[in-house]
Amino acid sequence: MTSQAQAHPPQARDRKLSIYKGDPGMWSWVLHRITGVALFFYLFVHVLDTSMVTVSPETYNSIIDTYKSPIVGLLEIGLVALLLFHAFNGVRIILIDFWSKGVKYQRQMLWIALGLWVVVFAGFASRQLFLLFSHL
Repeated sequence: MTSQAQAHPPQARDRKLSIYKGDPGMWSWVLHRITGVALFFYLFVHVLDTSMVTVSPETYNSIIDTYKSPIVGLLEIGLVALLLFHAFNGVRIILIDFWSKGVKYQRQMLWIALGLWVVVFAGFASRQLFLLFSHL
């Protein structure tokens, strides 16, 4: 019996191997699912409020008026953050799936996707915050 097998009984060793310990790839996977679900619900609400124009134009106009508040403006910034992460990470996932060296470079591509997300989102958020608060 090896010293490693003596130090860790088989049952404890198997359990240890089955626990995923917070690798960046795991968080990328979790965030991709969360952003996908959030975008799905946003699109569902968007279709519903847009369809109100055919049912009742007055109701549609009142819904659109509620969207002109600063709180909704901040929510739009959050929406773009979700959308950008989902898009950049989605491209990374496509490259992992269809590029022969994708798996080998998946971690580097994650950091590139996050870097692109930070740059693009910072540019958008600063401009949007300026526009949002210049009207107050």
